[in-house]
Amino acid sequence: MKKDIIIVGGGIIGLMSAYSLCRSGRSVTIIDKGDITNGTSFGNAGMLSAFGKNPLSNPGVLLDTLKLMLKGESPVNFHPTLDLNLYKWLWNFAISSNKARLKKTLILFERYGRISLDMYSSMTQDDKMDFHFCQDGLLMIYTEQKSFDKKVRLCRDNTKYEVFTKQKTKEYMPLVNDKIIGSILLKENGHLDPALLMNELKTYLLNKGIEMLLDEEVQRLEYKQNKITKIHTQKMTYEADTFILSTGADDSLSRQVKNNFLMTPAKGYSITFEMKEELKPKTSTLFADLFVAMTPRKNTVRMTSKLELGSANPNIVKKQIDSIYENLALYTHSFEKENIVEWTGFRPLTPDDMPIIGYDENYTNLIHATGLGWLGITFAPAIGKIMSDLITKDKDNKSNLDVLLFSAFYQG
Repeated sequence: MKKDIIIVGGGIIGLMSAYSLCRSGRSVTIIDKGDITNGTSFGNAGMLSAFGKNPLSNPGVLLDTLKLMLKGESPVNFHPTLDLNLYKWLWNFAISSNKARLKKTLILFERYGRISLDMYSSMTQDDKMDFHFCQDGLLMIYTEQKSFDKKVRLCRDNTKYEVFTKQKTKEYMPLVNDKIIGSILLKENGHLDPALLMNELKTYLLNKGIEMLLDEEVQRLEYKQNKITKIHTQKMTYEADTFILSTGADDSLSRQVKNNFLMTPAKGYSITFEMKEELKPKTSTLFADLFVAMTPRKNTVRMTSKLELGSANPNIVKKQIDSIYENLALYTHSFEKENIVEWTGFRPLTPDDMPIIGYDENYTNLIHATGLGWLGITFAPAIGKIMSDLITKDKDNKSNLDVLLFSAFYQG
């Protein structure tokens, strides 16, 4: 039997696309090689950081990273590789790290961040989902005077920002020591628990009749002329009117249909643990000069950091975990961590922070939804809505304003 819409990939983008399509009255089948309980979306920090926070590609990032490398505090590790695509990515990343690009990106982030926050709020109120959704800001802690002063100069609107002294910072983040400079609360941001979100979405979609084919990997796309006709898994063959590829950092299927997107798998780490309640950060916190995040959850805290480029090793590398602890220890008091869970995974990263969303250039029933890097949780509801609008209303990229504004197809 031919299906209506098949979404390949059950990460947060796939699930949110199914959510919006379901609400539009469409029939959806999700196919995932796992069981949607331990994928990359589960390792996310859970920060909703669309407002006031610079993207990865921003002016001065290369020089700042080099300085941290010399100090032994860099979150970035580059592994030499023969993959020429990575060097092309790095070149485009350098080009994209300019003031004009930053200004445009920040505007787009705010637009789609607002849509996502409103949708998360609606999901908790109207759909009664519980995923520890909090809109209590993002605390940016600075360890370098120059970067702190630079950010303070930009914080003119006290409805959006609040500048904290060292002492006030300690009220929000009791762990920090006197080596920090100060902090800024970005009031519009928030956080949630990614694992709770994914599980709540999975339950909601199943209750709404969404079909989920789990532990089933799509291995091959079959096409004829300008349409995808079938997809083949290790178990079955499926037909559908529309296919959405939401496979994260794994671009093997898009490559089968001659796409070679400028995207690289970026390896990151998270550490989840229990700690004394009185020492937990009061809201999501980012050590801005170290790229180390700490997010409070209902019963635990999650710490995320590291950016490995050029690595294909799927395993946890102990020295990377140790490096996170060592960098954080420079600016915090020692504290006990219990029931520690360490995780690593690959996220799809574009050189200009723009997601790859929209209809394929050559196949009229194939849609791509990937490339969000660490911002999948931040923008997933907005991306899901765009997917639904594309299929149910617009039918092509050029009729959809959001694709024209936000997709790497047009902003790359």
